[in-house]
Amino acid sequence: MGLPTRDEETLIVNEDEVNDIIQRWRNTPEEKLKPEDYQQFKNFGSVCLTEGDGAQLLKFLQDEENRTCSPDELMHSLLELIENTDPGDISETILTLLPHLQTVLLSLDDRKAARLGCALSALQQQLSRLPVPYSRQQEEEDEYGLCRCYNALADFTKPFVEEVKRNNGSSVTTSEDEELRTELLKFCMRSLREPLLEAELNRDRKSSLWLFATEIMFTLPAIQESLSELLLFSPLKRSLQTDSSESKESRACLAYLLFVQLITIDSFPAVFSPVFVLQCNMEYINQLLSSKKESHVLKGLALYEKSLENVQDNSLPVSLQDLKSFYSAPQNLRQVLTDCPMQNLRETGLQVLQLFIDKLDSESKHKFFRCMLKTSHHAGVESYIVKNIRNQLEFSMKQGSANKWFLGEELLPLLGLVLSLPQGAETDLLNNMDKIMESLNLLRYLLIRDKDLRSTIVWEELCRIKDEYLKMLRVCISISRGYYAAELKALRQDQKIKAREARGAARSCRLVKSITVKNEKTSNMSPEVQHQVLQSALVTFDLMESLIFRIEEITDEKQKTQS
Repeated sequence: MGLPTRDEETLIVNEDEVNDIIQRWRNTPEEKLKPEDYQQFKNFGSVCLTEGDGAQLLKFLQDEENRTCSPDELMHSLLELIENTDPGDISETILTLLPHLQTVLLSLDDRKAARLGCALSALQQQLSRLPVPYSRQQEEEDEYGLCRCYNALADFTKPFVEEVKRNNGSSVTTSEDEELRTELLKFCMRSLREPLLEAELNRDRKSSLWLFATEIMFTLPAIQESLSELLLFSPLKRSLQTDSSESKESRACLAYLLFVQLITIDSFPAVFSPVFVLQCNMEYINQLLSSKKESHVLKGLALYEKSLENVQDNSLPVSLQDLKSFYSAPQNLRQVLTDCPMQNLRETGLQVLQLFIDKLDSESKHKFFRCMLKTSHHAGVESYIVKNIRNQLEFSMKQGSANKWFLGEELLPLLGLVLSLPQGAETDLLNNMDKIMESLNLLRYLLIRDKDLRSTIVWEELCRIKDEYLKMLRVCISISRGYYAAELKALRQDQKIKAREARGAARSCRLVKSITVKNEKTSNMSPEVQHQVLQSALVTFDLMESLIFRIEEITDEKQKTQS
């Protein structure tokens, strides 16, 4: 019987054609079935699924009289059906064929593990083509059937997991047993990376993907894979041929499910200190926060927070910051704070940053503050660091809490970074306003609390830094005020000219082409908004000057008191 052409395939589902295929398979001994017979079966299966007639294929497969071919050949045919499926038919195809693929695999005696690995890889490869539902509504609707398929996959693997468990109780472990464990481990790790790393998971809402995550977390110890060893001690064992970043993503999701969602946490050894767990999780936190995907960043922030919660305040030593992950994770957190467009992630990130700071000891805080002031290049982040420096100064001035890092000579390098303008007299004051205002407030605080500093060698150097900073800041304010005042005057004059519309584009470009306020070009603003921005800039300069004047007043008062 010749193979049907592509156009003829659609005719193969009529009753006569189906009966012909069935009779040929029933009446032909297995050893006499030809490659074209298997190809015709695959064409038949593909058309059934494409035409939405999975029931006909299911009936054919379930009929006892049709089981004459070898399991190996049938499995090969089933996998080709799966691999050649159109995206719109993926879920129906997988759900239809999984029970029969399982039956075929369980009937194999030789190379079962390798065949299972091929099957699981092919199935997950097809499912990776489907979008992962993110919201609760999307998951409940399960439009593409991905959730149903993964739960069916969990059922599909259960007999093989049970086989591994039985073999573990045997006194002799064969290479086939070990290979079966390896293939199941690969399946679990791929599942952690996709779909679970992409999905929204919440222990308060036992969604279908949550249940699948639970199955994966229980499968790992069932096949004798220690969660603590996977996460805390070594990369994946044996022959897991995966890219290192993919392996790390899988383990990052595993850490999230364990420490944040607390799945199987009761069976996790309690002997590991919170600092050790944090140290190990930093690798995964860094991996997640460096991603551009919201689902990854959310999980990274949650894992960061949970890993810090059990660590004692003021306890993390400075030596930890020599570790690459302890440097990179806060830097990636800074990127979330400054570049992420989602406000909820930025707000959560700020809470995590403060929690991290709270856990550092004094020397470690000092080093971290210096690092952030040198590398952040963002006035908002720098302002937040300056606030924390003031908090540490205030704490150090309490009786019994003095330390050299925030009350002794070591304070001076920090003050040098705080009381500085990045571009000198040409510094953009508006873009750096947050840091400048916070720095002036810190300087005022130090002068008010001078009794705590006059007895140390810090005071003289502080006065020198203060004088240089205020001198440069006054020059910068004078230059900026003149420029912005001129621009405001020109804008007002321009608005009075009746022909403003005819030459407005060229004029506005000349007027404000170099003015940047909070990263927004004023040339893109309406004249009314430009007026507000320019006026606001002048008010900001007034505020800065009033703080400078108050600092000088305090200085004069202190000098009179001392004399």
